[in-house]
Parts: sequence; structure tokens; C-alpha cells
Amino acid sequence: MWSYGIIIPLQDPTPFSPFQPERWREGLSKVARAGFTAVELAITDPTKVNRDEVAEALREVGLRFVSITTGQAAGIEGLSLSSPDESVRERAVARIKAHMEFARPFGAVVIVGSLRGADGDRRLLVESLRECAAHDPEVKLAFEPLNRYETRLVNTVAEALELIEEVGAENLGILFDTFHANIEEPRFGDSIRVVGKRLFHVHLADSNRWVPGAGHLPFGEVLRALEGIDYRGGLILECFPKPSPERLLSPDAIRALFRH
Repeated sequence: MWSYGIIIPLQDPTPFSPFQPERWREGLSKVARAGFTAVELAITDPTKVNRDEVAEALREVGLRFVSITTGQAAGIEGLSLSSPDESVRERAVARIKAHMEFARPFGAVVIVGSLRGADGDRRLLVESLRECAAHDPEVKLAFEPLNRYETRLVNTVAEALELIEEVGAENLGILFDTFHANIEEPRFGDSIRVVGKRLFHVHLADSNRWVPGAGHLPFGEVLRALEGIDYRGGLILECFPKPSPERLLSPDAIRALFRH
């Protein structure tokens, strides 16, 4: 029912992938051979990526490109959708628009996580998101509640839903990340059910941000809640490749967690 996948960086390294960006094609091949069906691409600046080359490589290995993670633009370039510095904010908005243009032919979701800013202005964040969403109503933006240690802006599902209502765009929804939810949400199942049809994407990691099964999170509860809302999107592993890269590249072990 769901597409399970791993993150592949195309330009800059990420701690959530065992693959280096200069070997992204090899990474795609290994992910496909391991039995995954989907991939999330970490793209810092999509204007510097050859989309046709990426599309060809995906066709060759038979992977579905379901999502783009954009946070590297925040970590490397300091971009922020909520920055009081207008020039920084404008560059961040332009970057998300570029991600949306890259994502459109694939039907991929564009993630808004750390690019929202760690300590910015909520009013400016709303304005930026409204502009981004209006750029292409056919492309979904998945806003990710992040835990309080990474940002003070929108930590919970409830806060994210309030933000989405204020923005007022149908193509703006929520990314539910089990690692962040373990810190901020009282119960996984209740939070997922509240999001309902606004759930556009899911990230999986255990309580220690290792591979699911290496900590104590209730993935069976997650499964039942996702089934209850008829979720049909991707399930992407956004975790450290621990206890080993080999464990990360074991989709059957991940699927088994959801059968209990």
C-alpha cells in the first residue's frame, strides 16, 4: 500500500543517508536492489541539478521519486522563510519555488522543515508560505513540525494545523516525523488521526533517530492510524544509518515492524 524509501543526496551530504552525493546514481541502484520502491532526494539548489538526468536514472532502476527535502538550503546557506532580513526571506521563497518546479513532473512533495527558520517571525512565515503555495497549486508542500530543540516555530501537529488554516492553501499539508513526534506529541495515533487528509508525507526514525526497531517507538500504533485515515503517500527513512547501513537497507525489517 505504501512506498518505502530512503534519502539520497544529490549535491551535499546528509547525516540521514549512507550515500555520498557524488555517487547518487550508485545509491539509487543500491536502494532499488535492496527492495525499496521510493526515494526522497536531498536537493540544496534544484537550479543546479539536471532534472532530465535524474528522471532517466530513476527510470533505469524503477524507483518512484516521492519527495524533496530542502533543509540543506537552511543549514548550508542560512535561508529562512521567516527571517526578518527581507533578502534572506526572498531567497528562501525563490528556492522553494525552484524546488516546486523541479518536483512537479514527478508528482513529488516538497518538504518545508528547517527552511522555515529556527527563530524567525511567524507572521512572515505565513506570508512566505502563502506565496510559495500560490506559485503552483498542483505541487504539494509538506510542512514538518520540528521538535522544540530545533526551532521555536511550530513544534506540534496542532500548531501546524493552525498555521495551515491561516495560510489558507489547499496544497499545504503536514509531514509527520516519528522522531519529532516522540518529543512533542502525546500519542502518535491521535496526532495522525487529527491531521487526516492533510497528511502529505511521513518520515520514519526511532526514538534515538536510529533505524526503526532500534528504539522504543510504537510503530504498530503508527500503522493503525495511517490505515485509519487511508494514507497513500510515502514512508521515508529519515534516520541515521545506525546501528549499521546494512540495517537501514533492509526494507523487510522495516515492514515487519508495521505488522505488529
